Amino acid sequence: MNRNLKKKAAGISIAATVAISSLGFATNADLTEAKDKKNEPTNVIMMVMDGTSAGATNLARWYKGEDLAMDEILVGGMRTHSAESAITDSAPAATALATGNKSNDKVVGLLPKLVNTPGVDPIDPEDTYKPIANVLEGAKLSGKSTGIISTSEIQHATPAGFSSHALHRSNYQDIAEQQVYQGIDVVLGGGKESLAPGSTKNARVDGENLIDVINENGYDFVESREDLLSSNSDKLWGAFAPSALAYDFDRKATENSEPSLAEMTKKGINTLSKDKDGFFMFVEGSKVDWAAHANDTVGILSDVLAFDDAVKEAVEFAKKDGNTMVIAVSDHGNSGITMGNVNTNANYPEIPVSTYIDPLKKATMTVEGALKQLKFDRSNMKEVAALYGLDNLSSDEINKLKASKTLQSDMTKMLANRANIGYSTGGHTGEDVFLYAYGPSKPNGLVDNTDIAKAMAGFMKFDLEKVSDKLFVNARESFESKGYTTRIDVTDANNPVFIAEKAKIKIELRINKNIAHVTQNKKSYTKTLDGVTVYNGTDFFVSKKALNLSK
Repeated sequence: MNRNLKKKAAGISIAATVAISSLGFATNADLTEAKDKKNEPTNVIMMVMDGTSAGATNLARWYKGEDLAMDEILVGGMRTHSAESAITDSAPAATALATGNKSNDKVVGLLPKLVNTPGVDPIDPEDTYKPIANVLEGAKLSGKSTGIISTSEIQHATPAGFSSHALHRSNYQDIAEQQVYQGIDVVLGGGKESLAPGSTKNARVDGENLIDVINENGYDFVESREDLLSSNSDKLWGAFAPSALAYDFDRKATENSEPSLAEMTKKGINTLSKDKDGFFMFVEGSKVDWAAHANDTVGILSDVLAFDDAVKEAVEFAKKDGNTMVIAVSDHGNSGITMGNVNTNANYPEIPVSTYIDPLKKATMTVEGALKQLKFDRSNMKEVAALYGLDNLSSDEINKLKASKTLQSDMTKMLANRANIGYSTGGHTGEDVFLYAYGPSKPNGLVDNTDIAKAMAGFMKFDLEKVSDKLFVNARESFESKGYTTRIDVTDANNPVFIAEKAKIKIELRINKNIAHVTQNKKSYTKTLDGVTVYNGTDFFVSKKALNLSK
């Protein structure tokens, strides 16, 4: 049993600790809401707007001119620190939200090695980088349908944290393969290039065409909004772009073939809710974070509002269903965005809302989308700047942009200055974030990011520690204790294989797959496991089921 999983989450106030129940922060109203549905299947829709600070949602509300859908379900706040830092990376943030455990920078779905944040318990050395179960894996073992949706590559850090285990978030090779072999029912987003061999950055290097595997496993593999919305399949894999999807404003402006996040969310719900045992679905609005890194105010607004539309779809379903928990939260802050900057030091009480919003309303595209329209010689600089809301440029301003070596940065700074929007950084920030939730047993108050996983698991009635114990045992130690000899075959460096042999039995476990190949008495057969085999660079970890495959 993993000792680290027994340790309490760091930084939880006494009040928040008292609020935790076995079902995860249930309130009387929630329990009343669910009391007549206690025998019906439970569903969880977990939604993350990546890298979204409170300043971003505040600005989006003013821009929209009315309350956000999220405002209706605001219930508290969440701490975001990692095991080693007050300011977290998306990978350990996703690991905390999905598994209930703090981890290290860039690490996905594994326990940490370094722990130096005050209040976080140290890790036992033998548990360093040990894989830990996430709520999607727990839901799947409980018989529920599962789904992941993202506007980035589906292999990106946050969806990866809810579906895979890797030493580094950039290891799309392992992440993509694990996602395919996890048996997830609905997968929608970008990242097609990581599914097959090719010449692009994240194309597969192991020679395996995962699109073939997806098709063989009975998915409807779709690549356009039209095909997604018309599909009636119970198993859907949507790959709508080689890498990330477009910002929502850019998607609308160019009328491309990608679905909106709200459309993907609705389709995911409609597909997964057919399961009589319930479902777990993860949804990420990924590119708020990217826009925040770039200090692109329009990009932030674009995808906060797109995410909010997706939240509306989730809450509408939950209200009708009555036994669905919806959680929406940012994994961390980013950019320190504020309404108000150095221009407003002395006169902020006199500045109306329109002074901030009107310059932003002039933009029809994000800076990324606008710059894709720029000609090589920049002869259409004036028109491109106008797409980003930079109208009435002086000759000096146009010439400055034409000559700029940091054009994206200069454009975002120019618009932010016009709208009096401030930024403190181009990186992540360490503040608490808003927590939005709806439905029975929802979390509330000021909680730690690790508490979110525990609340979801409790509501779905499984124990994450027990799921970890079932899915991830040390292969070498476990097989050798049963009298096997073991070795790792690295003949193919991109596809290492763990091999256990005893008498006339040979068991081969391939990295990232849920498949075991068994040879016994010269007869070979294949067994499907209940989890994927994970290699953390030192040890293989396998499902307990792998230890009892011989006939």
